[in-house]
Formats: sequence, C-alpha cells, structure tokens
Amino acid sequence: MRLHDSLPLAYKCAVIPSVKVTKRAIDILSSSIGLLASAPLMPLIALAIYVEDKGPILYKQRRAGMLKGFEDRDGLSLPVFEEFDMFKFRSMRIDAEKFTGAVLAQENDPRITRVGRFLRKSRLDELPQLMNILRGEMSLVGPRPERPELLVNLALAIPFFEERMRDVKPGLTGLAQVSLGYTGRAFEGSEASAFEGTLLNPFDLPETEGSTADDMRMKLLFDLAYAAALEGLGSFLRMELGVIFKTPWVMVKGVGR
Repeated sequence: MRLHDSLPLAYKCAVIPSVKVTKRAIDILSSSIGLLASAPLMPLIALAIYVEDKGPILYKQRRAGMLKGFEDRDGLSLPVFEEFDMFKFRSMRIDAEKFTGAVLAQENDPRITRVGRFLRKSRLDELPQLMNILRGEMSLVGPRPERPELLVNLALAIPFFEERMRDVKPGLTGLAQVSLGYTGRAFEGSEASAFEGTLLNPFDLPETEGSTADDMRMKLLFDLAYAAALEGLGSFLRMELGVIFKTPWVMVKGVGR
C-alpha cells in the first residue's frame, strides 16, 4: 500500500471547482497588473545584475509543480510531479553550482552576489515568475516550488511531504513564505516556534543538526494548512487575501526570506 492511500482525511484536501475558477481569475488579474507595474523597474534590475557580474540576466531552472501520481522504482513507490521552467532574475554567480550540483540556497550563501542578496531579501528576483503565473504553471499563492531532483529524497525523509502539492500549484508567495524565515525556521516568539522542539532533529542526532529536512518539516505545516483552506470558498478567500496583503510587508521588511 502506498503512503498516500493511507493518509487521514485531514491530509486529503480536495480543491472545489469554485475555488479553482476564483484562484485562476486572481492569478490572471494579479500577474497582468504585476507585469505592467514592474515593467519600468525590470530594466534597472537587469542593468544592476550585469554591471556586478556580467552574464545572463535571467535564470531558468526546472521546478516541480503539482503532484501527478506515484511510480514504482527500485521497490519504492515514489511521487511524480509536473515540471516546468521557472524564471528568476539571476542572484548567484554564474558558476554557483559548478562544484556542488543541485543544492538549496542557504542563509548567507556565499554564492549570492551583492545585488542578488538585495533582490532575494526584497523578493524582486522573483518578478519574472509573474509570466509563469500568467501561463498557468504557477499560482500567485501556493507552496514554494522546489527542484525535482531534491523532492524525491525529501518525500522519503518527511511523511506527507508530497501532499503539499496535491491539486495545488506552486506559488510566487505563500503561507509558509510569509510566516517563516528564509531557511524555514520560525521567528522567535511566534506560534510556530512552539513546534520546533518536535520537528527539528526529532531523533536528536548531532550529524543531522540543521538539515534541509528540518527546514522543510516546518514549511510543510504551513503548506498543508494552506491546502486545507482550499476546500471551501470562504476559507480560501480568507487565506488567499491574507497572504496577498501580508506579502508586501514581507518584501519591505525583508523578512520571511
């Protein structure tokens, strides 16, 4: 039996048709307005990137979208996700992954340029993703899109991790993105910080301290809460609008990144 077949009902969130239609309308409207409003700013960002570290302005990267299903591989039932090319303003050196391969960015990552650090802190590096939203590959609000080559191991290490993308598109912003720090850690004194004792390094192993799985467990709490809100139009609108209105504050203050 596969993991998702035995999930409790709380994790099997069904997005109702009215929510899908409303969400897509919000995506089309917001991405169109966003592209028009940011058009004067984009050439300035492009110039700053090129002056500091000559090379490509945009960065195209393969990302995982909605959960498609499961496939048997080497005796394991592994999740399979839709994939798409996500665009960002380049914030790292050209040779950032030459010696490391695909790895998640860390706080104070030395591969990030000075301009890139500002772009990441303000989220301006993600402006090109408005085109991904307009094309229907992403949504304005949703779980953060991750690298496909990293997701399988995360799904094996974290129960229910693949369920965050069941019938939900990845988002430019999201509940986890505006509620947690860049690496996925809760802010001191927040409600989420009360869960860190059980979610971070649950087996108290020194060699796993600060692992990527710890960060993703915290994000998963918020991603599943967001998915659950999509079961009703009222709960969806409260959640969606709450995240949308909180995102500019996160951008200005440079938190949640």
